[in-house]
Amino acid sequence: MEVLRLRDLDTGQRARVRSMELEGSMRRRLRDIGLIEDTLVECLGASSGGSPKAFLVRGVALALRAEDSGGIWVERI
Repeated sequence: MEVLRLRDLDTGQRARVRSMELEGSMRRRLRDIGLIEDTLVECLGASSGGSPKAFLVRGVALALRAEDSGGIWVERI
């Protein structure tokens, strides 16, 4: 079982959310769209500069900056 930050997933890798260290409105927004503990996520790819990265969350593509996805801990599956 490997635990890492969401931003460290490579394209095509899948993981399960374990915890979030985000605060305030960003945490609330992500929770509202369903990015909560035990949610499955898949990295769809990154922009040419590496940030933001796109993730598939509950059937929805979501782009997150490295500073935001760095506050989300996941377990690679």
